[in-house]
Amino acid sequence: MTVPSGSAADPWPIRPLLAALVDDTSLLQPRTVAPGVDAVVSRYLAARDGHYGGLVGRLVCPASQLPAVVTELARSAPSRPAELALVVDTGLGAVPKALSTVFSRSSLLTPSTVECAAPPDVDGIWLERVSEFVPDEVTPVVEPRRPVEGDPEGTLAWLAAVRKVAEHGCTPKIRMGGPRPSDVPEVDDVYAFLQAGLESGTGGISAQGIDRIVREEPSGSFTRGRHGLLNLIVAVARMTGVSASPDPVQDALECTDGEKLARELDELPPAAVEQVRTVLPRCGVDPDPVPIADLVALGLLD
Repeated sequence: MTVPSGSAADPWPIRPLLAALVDDTSLLQPRTVAPGVDAVVSRYLAARDGHYGGLVGRLVCPASQLPAVVTELARSAPSRPAELALVVDTGLGAVPKALSTVFSRSSLLTPSTVECAAPPDVDGIWLERVSEFVPDEVTPVVEPRRPVEGDPEGTLAWLAAVRKVAEHGCTPKIRMGGPRPSDVPEVDDVYAFLQAGLESGTGGISAQGIDRIVREEPSGSFTRGRHGLLNLIVAVARMTGVSASPDPVQDALECTDGEKLARELDELPPAAVEQVRTVLPRCGVDPDPVPIADLVALGLLD
């Protein structure tokens, strides 16, 4: 989810709850439909430096495309380094070289996270190996593989892996959407993921693939509906105990009333906002433009 570009001289004010929340995941799209690296980098920089740039977080980049991204950034000569989420798609052994490239081009890139998929049998030895490859100033993010629907034993194994990741000091990640209906987890799975990740670790959680501001009811082939960004933020606020709402966390994930969700977020005091964003620092979201008009209508953009 990228943000429309505008004039850097007239930035739109962004409240702390949404500041730098939206990562650009365009480069994670299948090669057959993804825009070229040059188009992605140009659009990311324009969005980051534009009217709504305060919403823009990291540029998410697969390690296999890092050389092309570096080349394009060098050509573009950005006003400040791009914050980078490096996605491991070429094996853990490639991480040191990729990070060396990033650190050597500090005028172009600042590494924020190293993200990888966990093997089915993830254990402490594998997680220790991840930690060895990732320097202290960079956050390791690990995505345990979610099982197919109707596999109770697989679900228990998935949640156990989420706990292992969190307990080891890594950030567990969940994929909440994508081009296929099977990419969208059930509300109960999202809730169980939040429980496992937040109760087991001292850090936060990561979510990717959100393509709505507010949850939409099931339609067409997407029989589970589509998850919303505000739903996730409210759910985190309730689960961490900083929201005054007495309603259950699951209700926040199922809610389709954007005004209700926005009002609850409006009532969070600054300390609560800071805690929510500590738990949910960034979201990897759909690369289509953020519906700015929706955020304005809900009073979330001043």
